[in-house]
Amino acid sequence: MVRRLFELFEARRWDDAAALVHADVVVEWPVTGERFRGRERFIGVNRAYPEGWTITVGRVLAAGPEVASEVFVTQDGVTFVDAAFWTVEDGLIRAGVEYWATVGGERAPAWRARWAEPG
Repeated sequence: MVRRLFELFEARRWDDAAALVHADVVVEWPVTGERFRGRERFIGVNRAYPEGWTITVGRVLAAGPEVASEVFVTQDGVTFVDAAFWTVEDGLIRAGVEYWATVGGERAPAWRARWAEPG
């Protein structure tokens, strides 16, 4: 269901995506301190995102009602990654916490160079 949500977002099929989401869904974006309460707000923020993006679903792992997803969004030569945790209840997405970051957006601290190699 989570994979399908992102496939529908990519296709800009907003009504079909909304049908996968509970009316009282709560989705949090902790990195920016935002919370989207309700289907209309969650679908609305995704619909309103400035155009020019593409979505690639990396991984979706499920264990019962809990689902983890890794999704990449590319826009204007920049790639963002969304690592998220979802709860599915009664066949609908009931809650989510999405951690959005810019791939390559932060530099590793110099002290870690001894152990790390470029990714």
